Amino acid sequence: MTRPPELKVALPYSAEQANRALPLVRRIVTDLVEFGRRWEDAVRQVELASHDNVLENAESERWQREAQRLAAEIEGCVRELAELGVETRALDVGLVDFPGTLDGRDVYFCWMLGESAVSHWHDRDAGFSSRQPLPLDGIAIRG
Repeated sequence: MTRPPELKVALPYSAEQANRALPLVRRIVTDLVEFGRRWEDAVRQVELASHDNVLENAESERWQREAQRLAAEIEGCVRELAELGVETRALDVGLVDFPGTLDGRDVYFCWMLGESAVSHWHDRDAGFSSRQPLPLDGIAIRG
């Protein structure tokens, strides 16, 4: 799904820049999660069709084509995020990281679909389980 270039990216992100990018990132991640769910369903249908002698080969082939189409959509979303400098972490829950700096150190600003803002961070060599809330002055969002 191609989107208009709405955002000029300056890496590394600050927390404020990550939040300014969030409306576009949220739309892409929403699509990504939906395509992922539909891809999983299509793969299950391929497996069912290939194990059920009652179903025709055409049904299995149709689901295979759908799974391939959805895989291409997923790849497109991941590529769009990468072009914005955003790293995809977990497709099923829409978890992404914005590489940035906080108090002079390299970190990831962490966001997951359903969260209202980028409000957490973790060290570059750590993961989601190590994320910490941003200091209140680190999540300023201009209106």
